[in-house]
Amino acid sequence: MNIREAKEYIKDTVSIYLKKDEFGDYRIPVERQRPIFLLGAPGIGKTAIMEQIAEELNIALVSYSMTHHTRQSAIGLPFISEKDYGGEKVSVSEYTMSEIIASVYDTMAESGVKEGILFLDEINCVSETLYPSMLQFLQFKVFGRHRVPDGWVIVTAGNPTEYNRSVREFDVVTLDRLKVLSVEADYKAWREYAVEKRIHPAIVSFLDSKKKFFYHMETTVTGKSYVTARGWEDLSEIIGMYEEDGLKVTESLISQYLRSDEIVREFAAYYDLYNKYKKDYKINDIFKGNPSEKAFARAKEAKMDERIALVGILLDRVKEDVSEIMQGTEALKEILPSVKIILEAENRQESIVKYIDARRELIKKREKAGALNSAEKKKQKRIIAIYEDLQKCNDVKLEYNSKVQILKKETAAEQGRIDNMLLFIDKAFGEESNEMLVSVTELTLNNDTATFINTFGSEAYDKYNKLLNVKERRSDLRQEILGIL
Repeated sequence: MNIREAKEYIKDTVSIYLKKDEFGDYRIPVERQRPIFLLGAPGIGKTAIMEQIAEELNIALVSYSMTHHTRQSAIGLPFISEKDYGGEKVSVSEYTMSEIIASVYDTMAESGVKEGILFLDEINCVSETLYPSMLQFLQFKVFGRHRVPDGWVIVTAGNPTEYNRSVREFDVVTLDRLKVLSVEADYKAWREYAVEKRIHPAIVSFLDSKKKFFYHMETTVTGKSYVTARGWEDLSEIIGMYEEDGLKVTESLISQYLRSDEIVREFAAYYDLYNKYKKDYKINDIFKGNPSEKAFARAKEAKMDERIALVGILLDRVKEDVSEIMQGTEALKEILPSVKIILEAENRQESIVKYIDARRELIKKREKAGALNSAEKKKQKRIIAIYEDLQKCNDVKLEYNSKVQILKKETAAEQGRIDNMLLFIDKAFGEESNEMLVSVTELTLNNDTATFINTFGSEAYDKYNKLLNVKERRSDLRQEILGIL
């Protein structure tokens, strides 16, 4: 299965394990809650999906890499205690609590969240001294004499033997206590994640035309050559930071994330071309609705790779702008009830401070629970910033309405940009071209742009969507669009 399918399977399993009966007891006993063992090549996103699942289920997440643990840290340290057995005092050996289990209790105490996922990565690389204890842990959730708290589901992960020399193959007795999921690198599944995660469009459009470079692993005379999904995502983030500061993205930088000389050269050349297209086509003129005839002529004669890059550049700009608008809209909508309460409060400043403190506490607790991703954190901080603006002004209602009016102007401007983009693609490639199909489909399948268009409308989108019948064909378009690309 691919990583997207694995995520849904794990999410469903965790939900089932956490179901309770009418008396509040978990319906599946602890010893029957088989831990999940996610087996897949390195860098395909195993850890990332655990964070997503925890956030979506509103539960906590504690993660550990088992390669870092000795028998003492996982099971606990021995100490001598005195006990009374039949009137006779004797010295007995006991163990301190496992560092891993203690972390679960710490997370519950600090976050207030009582249910969660204990994610143990590289489980098949445990030390030789710890391995005998794993059987007891996997079935009974016990390390030493201490058990994982009820309400915590065990998910484990590891790499196949061909990727890691430290891996030891589990025997049948161990495997019989696990739910084993074999996960393969799959570009189609990752691309959907990449679009939502806003992976740099140069990377997405490059991989659209060269899917074989998405995941690469081989042994050469000079050592290991590898490229992973994690590498592409990390590269995307650093490229974005370099572009913000006007720094040059070089082969040397790329090679720090992609460990394949061929793929580094190919992507570096493509990235340079990508930036050249942005300048040559004068993207801002297209969005303003006055592209040059030279831009039309070049687009019509362009080869497929250039067309894909151009459409990707245009769509990325739209997605970025729309994402900001939708985040702003959601934030203003979410705090509207509290604004009404603030307006009726005797002490408005004091009321605003309480809302700010509550949001900060929410961030703190969700971070402690390990279930706060960067997008949600940004949303909460955006809301805090709005409250702080309200706090500084004399007229709370006027300030809030001013923010609404600014957002309305940005929305109208974005509607115009979407219309102008689609009109350009129509004139350059044709109203029923593959480029138009890609554009309308991406606008339909992306959560932010779909919500924006459904909420605020777009005349050009409605025209081409009706012509291409995209909405009615959504279930088939994911495969069709990747076939075109």
